[in-house]
Amino acid sequence: MLEEIARENFSVKMRASQGGVLGQGGKHISGAERIVSGADLEQQVLSMLERAQTHQKGEADFINIKVELVKPEMVQYCPLLPLAEHAVATVTEGRQAALAELVQTSVSEAAARCGIEAISKLATSMRGAMLLDSLSGERLDALGQRGVRVTKMDVADAARFQRSLAAAHLYGDHVREALVLASKVASAPGIVAELCWSDDPDYVTGYVGSAARGYRRIPVLKEKGDEIGGRVFFVQPGADLPRLIHYLQEQVILVQTGEQIDVTTTH
Repeated sequence: MLEEIARENFSVKMRASQGGVLGQGGKHISGAERIVSGADLEQQVLSMLERAQTHQKGEADFINIKVELVKPEMVQYCPLLPLAEHAVATVTEGRQAALAELVQTSVSEAAARCGIEAISKLATSMRGAMLLDSLSGERLDALGQRGVRVTKMDVADAARFQRSLAAAHLYGDHVREALVLASKVASAPGIVAELCWSDDPDYVTGYVGSAARGYRRIPVLKEKGDEIGGRVFFVQPGADLPRLIHYLQEQVILVQTGEQIDVTTTH
């Protein structure tokens, strides 16, 4: 039986919050997801528990860890997005770079401005993403503060991915998780581009992701100390929203990575 478990893969998801009722409402503290082998399952659960209990956003009073079996026939694959970084030093420069990137992916300037404004005007961080029409900027989902939460994803070879990130001098959970999520989102049917910046107060980096342009890392998209962050998915007009949302929330994706990540700098 132990040998059988060791050959299985599992989706492990963690969500931590503070001040709600049985995990509903309150302040989002932390979230994470991995797809791991049975042999690594216990260690991953313990690692996520520690992360939830020691997060810089505060002490969680609700922690949910969910484990689901992932059968081989459930898995689809997508490529890792190529990575480039903008040389910006201020929030204004960063948001100008984000606007320009979005326009180059075929998001209209009006919709791009709507997306930047939608995140910057959030009163509290969302758990998921807003879906915006890529031409009009109109919000398409009716999920309010919850948004569309992208789940069930990881890299196909975690050890190789860690080596390639380290070789490119990219460290920490933020960039690892953002690259994986952005790659899944870019592969989704009907997605034009994604805009995101973190809700962690000490992490000011964000990105624009798309199949057309890759993962465009922007070092400054908010002021340090700001606990508000979020993400917007820009969607093709007329896209099949139920199909898109099902893919983002339910389709198991493993991202295929190479031995090397090349980071180019854009001015």
